[in-house]
Amino acid sequence: MTPRIVGDLNEERLAQARSFGCETIDVSKGDPGEQIEQILGVPEVDAGVDAVGFEARGHGSDASHEAPATVLNSLMTITAAGGALGIPGLYVTGDPGGIDEAAKTGSLSLRLGLGWAKSLSFTTGQCPVMKYNRQLMTAILHDKVQIAKAVNATPITLEDAPQGYADFDAGAAKKYVLNPNGYISN
Repeated sequence: MTPRIVGDLNEERLAQARSFGCETIDVSKGDPGEQIEQILGVPEVDAGVDAVGFEARGHGSDASHEAPATVLNSLMTITAAGGALGIPGLYVTGDPGGIDEAAKTGSLSLRLGLGWAKSLSFTTGQCPVMKYNRQLMTAILHDKVQIAKAVNATPITLEDAPQGYADFDAGAAKKYVLNPNGYISN
């Protein structure tokens, strides 16, 4: 089986990915391609997913700075010719808090020429949840996938919601589920 590789700069999220069988690379430690080569023997993958979006950070020594196009440009670099990129990560048409005037209007400096030269396929947009709803529900009910475990789903009360949002914004390796009536057990 081809390894699933997750890249992140948050060790808690990397540990969560390892908990369900993923190989991991810490992008704060340098070039993702070099780290992928250590796992696969080649610095490329067949397909990549940008689940980060416009709030991306740089790699290596730039990991502490916002760099909205970093993930997309890195994926184009590390994806083999003829490969595919899935881009469910959130990109906005405007970000008043963007790092520069281009980012404030949702414009990013992408290496589209590289993507074109490598004949990469791009699929973007919001996830079509209803398209997968029945299959996913059936897989969960028949214990084929453990989504809640994979994303570390954590029920919280409505009163705890502000702290949950703050923890999530700070990079917690959890997905918080509002549980206002206490119906979900921990």
